[in-house]
Amino acid sequence: MSAIGMLEIGASGCRMRGVGLSTDMRSDYRMQPRPYEDITYKIIGAAMRVHNQLGPGLKEAFYQRALSVELASDALAFTAEQTVEISIDGAYIGQLYLDHLVEDTIVVEEKAVSHMLTNEEIAQVITYLCATGKPVGLLINFGRERLEYKRILPPKHVDLWKRRIRRYVWLPPELRSVNPFSKSVDSQHPGAPR
Repeated sequence: MSAIGMLEIGASGCRMRGVGLSTDMRSDYRMQPRPYEDITYKIIGAAMRVHNQLGPGLKEAFYQRALSVELASDALAFTAEQTVEISIDGAYIGQLYLDHLVEDTIVVEEKAVSHMLTNEEIAQVITYLCATGKPVGLLINFGRERLEYKRILPPKHVDLWKRRIRRYVWLPPELRSVNPFSKSVDSQHPGAPR
């Protein structure tokens, strides 16, 4: 009789695991609790229906409107184009626009790009989670032949998001720097963080 097993390779080394699901929640990702799993499944299902009806190749705004229709048909409470004002150390630096905020809990960012989702797009959702304090984000790409989606949780330490936030913030024209090579708005707005 031969045994069938699975070799796991990780940061802590290699080990063999027998067939079947493990009951060790620390080592088996399938057993990890997923916060708001029921709502995220509904959102992903709505996105799949949109993708099946429209296919790839349209602009992001079409998918966003269609997803709003599907979320409403699933009786999910949502806000499209949710505005979030950002200030650091009491100084206003701009606004973020969330594509959808579902059930006042889940940040949904839609894309319509032909390439696979990148770390930069994942970082955008992580930034949104850090800025809003929401527990779960979904990144959905309608631009490929098959719908692509990622469920994203915020990092344990959110203080590093301040380094990346400016790249996603919309600034009113009066706060924009005249110098295109400037990394901050301090020259235009003395209260801006340094």
